[in-house]
Amino acid sequence: MTMAEKNHVDWLVEQSMLKAARQRAKLYSGQGRLWQQPFAHTRPRDASALSSVWFTAYPASIVTREDGTVLEALGDETLWHALSKIGIQGIHNGPLKRSGGLRGTDFTPTIDGNFDRISFDIDPELGTEPQLQALTRMAAAHNAVVIDDVIPSHTGKGADFRLAEMAYEDYPGLYHMVEIREEDWPLLPEVEEGRDARNLTAQQVDALRDKHYIVGQLQRVIFFEPGVKETDWSATPVVMGVDGKPRRWVYLHYFKEGQPSLNWLDPTFAAQQMIIGDALHAIDCMGAKILRLDANGFLGVERKLDGTAWSESHPLSITGNQLLGGAIRKAGGFSFQELNLTLDDIAAMSHGGADLSYDFITRPAYQHALLMGDTEFLRLMLRQMHAFGIDPGSLIHALQNHDELTLELVHFWTLHAHDTYLYQGQTFPGSILREHIREQMYERLSGEHAPYNLRFVTNGVSCTTASIITAALGIRDLDAITAADIRQIRQVHLLLVMFNAMQPGVFALSGWDLVGALPLPAEQVEHLMRDGDTRWIHRGAYDLVDLNPEAPLSAGQMPRARTLYGSLPSQLKDPDSFASQLRRILAARRAYDIAASRQILVPDVEHPGLLIMVHELPAGKGTQITALNFGSTPITETLHLPDIAPGPVVDIINERVEGDLTPEGEFTITLDAFEGLALRVVSSSPMI
Repeated sequence: MTMAEKNHVDWLVEQSMLKAARQRAKLYSGQGRLWQQPFAHTRPRDASALSSVWFTAYPASIVTREDGTVLEALGDETLWHALSKIGIQGIHNGPLKRSGGLRGTDFTPTIDGNFDRISFDIDPELGTEPQLQALTRMAAAHNAVVIDDVIPSHTGKGADFRLAEMAYEDYPGLYHMVEIREEDWPLLPEVEEGRDARNLTAQQVDALRDKHYIVGQLQRVIFFEPGVKETDWSATPVVMGVDGKPRRWVYLHYFKEGQPSLNWLDPTFAAQQMIIGDALHAIDCMGAKILRLDANGFLGVERKLDGTAWSESHPLSITGNQLLGGAIRKAGGFSFQELNLTLDDIAAMSHGGADLSYDFITRPAYQHALLMGDTEFLRLMLRQMHAFGIDPGSLIHALQNHDELTLELVHFWTLHAHDTYLYQGQTFPGSILREHIREQMYERLSGEHAPYNLRFVTNGVSCTTASIITAALGIRDLDAITAADIRQIRQVHLLLVMFNAMQPGVFALSGWDLVGALPLPAEQVEHLMRDGDTRWIHRGAYDLVDLNPEAPLSAGQMPRARTLYGSLPSQLKDPDSFASQLRRILAARRAYDIAASRQILVPDVEHPGLLIMVHELPAGKGTQITALNFGSTPITETLHLPDIAPGPVVDIINERVEGDLTPEGEFTITLDAFEGLALRVVSSSPMI
């Protein structure tokens, strides 16, 4: 190497996350600190006891003060006064560390909302480390914790990937990348000038598999888009190595081309060093108490003698998560996973890995209940959850987040495609049930019925919570929404709040929920959707406390979304607003410690729109009943709860007596359209 080339390599090493993680490890090795906490078993209820109501922010969508930063906006005292009044106990900021890639010494922007991490440093576009520390202190002053992110499955194309391409020391061991011999370069696609990779066709992947280079095609292609991403493999152009040898590599990426996948079973164990170092940095330097393990179900992949490679439900993912979750608990933190896989995987990876799991089990199901006015599929999923031994108290029950409404229904697609399920009086194989539910939801939620929502490749639909509701209400033109429509949208939104908040575990909602955001017109974010990523329409900018009411864009250059509810200070002055009614719901949740309750029954009902969930409250506080009408017509129905001790039935939100549960276990309930009730049976004797 020339001196200039050596200097560039040295600079890349100093920028790399692997180097930072190795330096960080020296602070812990040989010290007693990491031996003070139990770590073998998950502790979901300890995690939710620390913080059971989360506000999930999305940095790119935050409107800031003039010349202010995102971290300053999220640490604003006015915001925290409002969040605290509502009952928020934690803030999940979303990924804050520098992301994107490197071309030479130039940093390139993130391609996936900072989920393509390349550094442990705060992204300078979002703020500074002192501003993050100020945010952490502000949250603590309002009895809330900060929740951060670790991304164990991939990175961006930063210094670590560039060093791997150059075959520098053990950096290639970080990634699932394979050097292709020069005589086989004709099997690879040409990479156009100005690009640093090219996606492989299925035929090219098969050819490389047959040449014994790679494991072949995976079980499914996430984010499949013709002409953009047809497989999970891409090829680099010719890259000159530090040893003077030209190389071409093929690398795995479960997600976008700029997110190369890490190799969790390489002899260097470089990936484990880097990711555990990242987690410890988040706890000790960023003040995080809980960490999200993003895409943590994709850590293992192996070749099969026939068919596609084994890339899901792989034991290596369980092992990797045990290591990572254990390291976080040893350091005094907790973790949660966003695992959109089968219920088998969620259960297995919850035994020693992440403490909490995102509720992908009921999320599409409760939205199906709303769209169809029928709760049968939702009840099926709630019962499946119990059948697989998943405690709803270990789940994060959420409204909107930064991702699409996923309709993959992976449980019925892969492992349980041929199992049979009773639904609407008929027996269906899992694969047929999945297609039936998906067709119903796609029809109601997009296309001519709701043209403002867009399909997101084969995964689901890009939409906000408000635009799911408008679709369910038959509103086709968002510009025609009336004041009466807004009241009804708010009513339905609060119904969805009650479904998620009035059951054990964590309840999470986003800034888009708090202001009632609608999707952006597609033309406003067309430049961001060239790779088929329609999710940008539901990531519009929002200003929770009127920091900059006239700003048309967020600090991340997202156009401001149209909102139905207004800012939090204005809402909290109106007792009928969304935020004020949310505050009352969360106050009842907190008063009766519903987060710590146990779900004991999801009974059959006569009316298709009715859902009943029965919970045993902690500390002898009795039995709690969540009753929800997902339909557009009023309901009167007599419930049969024979194993519940009789007594007065109280509405715990509005603090009024609704009637009595008879000694025979009967209670008649009346609900208006889209109404929910949170009830408590005040029993004078213990349960039978």
